[in-house]
Amino acid sequence: MATKLRSKSLQTGASLFGVIVIGVLLNILGIKLNEVLGLPFYLDNVGTILSAMAGGYIPCITVGFFTNIINGFSSPSSIYYCIISVLIAVTAVSFAEKLRRLKIPYILLSIVFFAFWGGIVGGFLTWFINGLSFGEGVAVDFAEQINNVIPMGYFMSNMTANFLIDFVDKALVTVIALIIYKLLPSSVLDYVQTRSWYYVTLIERHNPHNRKRLSLRWKVTLVVAVSTTLVVSAAIGISVLQYHDSTVAEFEEDGHHAIHVIADKLDRDRIDEYLEKGRKAEGYSHIEELLNTIVNVSPDIKFAYIYRISEDGTHVIFDVDSETVEADDPGEVIRYDSSIKKYKDRFLAGEEIPTDISIDEDGWLLSVYEPVKNSAGQVKCYIGIDMDMGRLRSDEIAFLAKIISLFLGFLLLIRTYAVWLAERHIVKPINAIAHVSRHSGYDTPEAREKWIRMLNALDIRTGDEIETLYEDYKRAAHNTVRYIEEFQHQSEQLTRLQNGLIMVLADMVESRDQCTGDHVFKTAAYTEIILCQLLKEGIYSDQLTEEYITEVVNSAPLHDVGKITVSDVILNKPGKLTDEEFRIMQSHTVEGGKIIDKAMSIVDEDTGYLTEAKNLALYHHEKWNGKGYPAGLKGEEIPLSARVMAVADVFDALVSRRSYKEPFPIEKALSIIREDAGSHFDPLVAQAFLDAEDEVRRIAKLNLEP
Repeated sequence: MATKLRSKSLQTGASLFGVIVIGVLLNILGIKLNEVLGLPFYLDNVGTILSAMAGGYIPCITVGFFTNIINGFSSPSSIYYCIISVLIAVTAVSFAEKLRRLKIPYILLSIVFFAFWGGIVGGFLTWFINGLSFGEGVAVDFAEQINNVIPMGYFMSNMTANFLIDFVDKALVTVIALIIYKLLPSSVLDYVQTRSWYYVTLIERHNPHNRKRLSLRWKVTLVVAVSTTLVVSAAIGISVLQYHDSTVAEFEEDGHHAIHVIADKLDRDRIDEYLEKGRKAEGYSHIEELLNTIVNVSPDIKFAYIYRISEDGTHVIFDVDSETVEADDPGEVIRYDSSIKKYKDRFLAGEEIPTDISIDEDGWLLSVYEPVKNSAGQVKCYIGIDMDMGRLRSDEIAFLAKIISLFLGFLLLIRTYAVWLAERHIVKPINAIAHVSRHSGYDTPEAREKWIRMLNALDIRTGDEIETLYEDYKRAAHNTVRYIEEFQHQSEQLTRLQNGLIMVLADMVESRDQCTGDHVFKTAAYTEIILCQLLKEGIYSDQLTEEYITEVVNSAPLHDVGKITVSDVILNKPGKLTDEEFRIMQSHTVEGGKIIDKAMSIVDEDTGYLTEAKNLALYHHEKWNGKGYPAGLKGEEIPLSARVMAVADVFDALVSRRSYKEPFPIEKALSIIREDAGSHFDPLVAQAFLDAEDEVRRIAKLNLEP
């Protein structure tokens, strides 16, 4: 069995790997074909859509994700579009059934969705990755043409161009995928679509047994999603922080490098002359030109200047124009800017100034300062470089877009496989055990056999705690069935012993009455006939159950148990009883009730058969019209079992020989039962007795005395 399971597992893995490889190859082939033909499309989703129709979520999402990873070796930027391919894959599976059946409206709708993910969402991603720009390419040129015809601005024209190009692209790949799918042999499709991974879905179907509960599948998925998200979020945060710090360090290094270039060319002993004479000073223009060159050559350097910081303000020695700010004249005294104001005391003391990052009217700037000392070691001024941090913001946005896109695609891929593994190795085995448990039965040997057969058929082989749980449950089930069968066997023995003792006791009582013969057996038989007929006709259905009938029939022989207290002289008197003797004879009902009460107190449990035995002993001589004894109950005040026994007891007395009479013919006895219905007998009970006349006659004839 283990070898067979391993073989099946290998077949499943091989088939999944095969679908994935074929899907990725088709996508890569489409990309290369597009490059050769020089088309303005992508053709990179044929395998994704085909694997969606043929294989479902697992291979489809895997194909979409790894197509971008593999293509990233030749085109690194494609790696960051994994999420787009995964979203297209999810959409393709959602429409797979309609695509397979060639439902044209749904095919068009799916193409619109594909184009939305690829053109609109992909366009946004491109915008962020390129630092809030769409870069260059066919789509950008097409966007420019659109904007010339319908002015809508740079952003909207590019988004429109992306969508239109992607719509044509997705229409082409969808048609190609449909053609390939229709050409595939049905045997191949049937094989693929019977694999365990084919039925995995991202959204769990409604389960009536999981109302108001979070299913195990969702819990596993949630744990995977949350843990992966936390880990990757921490990694993203750390990466962004390191990226930010490294970029700041790079800017700081560039600023210091520019300062060193300036300092090397600056005559440190002529600072005062530069301040006093300005551009008329010898060598001033050379330094000013150097500052201009540095600002113009480096895109990240926004301002370059040389200042002397004094108590009365900032004295300009050198300053150059920028794209947005006009330079201050040499010798001009200006107010402190935010960075200088922050470190004023250190500037005045001629100390080293730390790198400062500030945001003011000139933008987001990183300011680097170095003191300039003359040959005597006196600090005469500071060279300052302001680096424009705007590039850092756009670079960080692009970095975030790339890493989040890659993470989301990876997260969906991991979630899909987590769902599959959880479904296959945890959810399905547990649900299978729960299903067998819900449909298990204990009442009959057939139900117990079915339960064990269903449980054995599961044959769960996960090799972990689930398999241990299954084996323990199966062992417990087998033990439970064995205990139930042993208990039922013992219970049946006790029931037979109980019924046997009842019959022996009843027989001992009746044997004292030389006239009654097998009265207890016949009345029990008539009682069962009446009760079964009532059940058949749906009369008193609120009371009649199989258990109730069994209890009444088993306790019927005890209805005359009270006769044990009546003297043999009275019990076997051949003639008519006197009034006093009849009163004593009537007391057998009350005495029978007392005997049963005593038995119930010994048992210390209100068992059904003893309760009915008491009802029968006490009330089987009560009459429907209330003229019976001992309590004079009437109608339904009389327990049903006693009303049934009244008919059985009287009929048997009529057709049996007594010391004071000959047996009545059956027809006459039936006639008396019919006449007394509604007065002596419950009319419904009497009618049920008469309706079962064939059975009644069979018992009566079977037991007729010679």
